[in-house]
Amino acid sequence: MQQSDQTKSTWYKEPWVWFILGLLSTSVVLGLSLLFISLKNPPSLVVDNYYDAGKGINRSLERESLATSLKIQAELSLDQERGEALLTLEGESQPPYLELTLISPTQPERDRRIVLQALPDQPGLYRGLLADDDVTGRRMVEVLGKEQEATWRLFEEENVTFSSKILLGEE
Repeated sequence: MQQSDQTKSTWYKEPWVWFILGLLSTSVVLGLSLLFISLKNPPSLVVDNYYDAGKGINRSLERESLATSLKIQAELSLDQERGEALLTLEGESQPPYLELTLISPTQPERDRRIVLQALPDQPGLYRGLLADDDVTGRRMVEVLGKEQEATWRLFEEENVTFSSKILLGEE
């Protein structure tokens, strides 16, 4: 019988074992990290209830058609120095206040809601205070007002800057 010169070593002294265990450990840690990140930051642009979203679209169309029937038009300007939004409203509705919403299409945390109060000495002119943060860039501009018990809506997608005027309504 021949005796081989091979000596058996223990498994933990083999470098390939540690290499394979390192790869497996790294993939488990990275997989768990990605799972944790995805659970903490769910996608906010996905709508869970499509039926309610569809009803909301119909409601928005009704409000826009009411604004059209009342011949409502508006001109919005933002004053960075004084930190205010000024809106001139024309048409058959002059509510005591308006609700201006500047909606970011992709970042909901950048959405801003501003209540515009009517100026008593200047009919058709509304003023509201801007927050200290930046409201410029691509935005959905929405103005809501009430006429008796119905709500009307003006809506446009605009590139908002402090130097330009934004026209809302039928042109």
